[in-house]
Amino acid sequence: MSKPVHTVGKRKTSIARAYVKPGQGKIIINNRDIDEYYIRATSKMVINQPLELTDSVGKLDIRVNVTGGGLSGQAGAIRHAISRALCEIDPDNRKVLKSNGLITRDARKKERKLYGQKGARARFQFSKR
Repeated sequence: MSKPVHTVGKRKTSIARAYVKPGQGKIIINNRDIDEYYIRATSKMVINQPLELTDSVGKLDIRVNVTGGGLSGQAGAIRHAISRALCEIDPDNRKVLKSNGLITRDARKKERKLYGQKGARARFQFSKR
């Protein structure tokens, strides 16, 4: 694998484009280091999950462009993109990632506000009398 593998991952309203190539294990998100972009340890854990499952930590350089949504949704989109890239690099990784549910796109999105109601599920207060 000499040229970078390009994949797209999605979560909620976030879209992440990942470029993966062999290297020292650097993860760059929107031209910033992962430690600079994410302060929360849980978000870093989410991103590193596919790398840990496939024993690829420190072996690949990952450059990610991510847009839309919040930090948590973006972390999920990055994880999805990295998982797809690892499957392209080595098809043997697919079984491990699939069994941990990392290849399947998480289709959950915010439900829209409905007319005649306060929100998607909340109703206006009902008065019997």
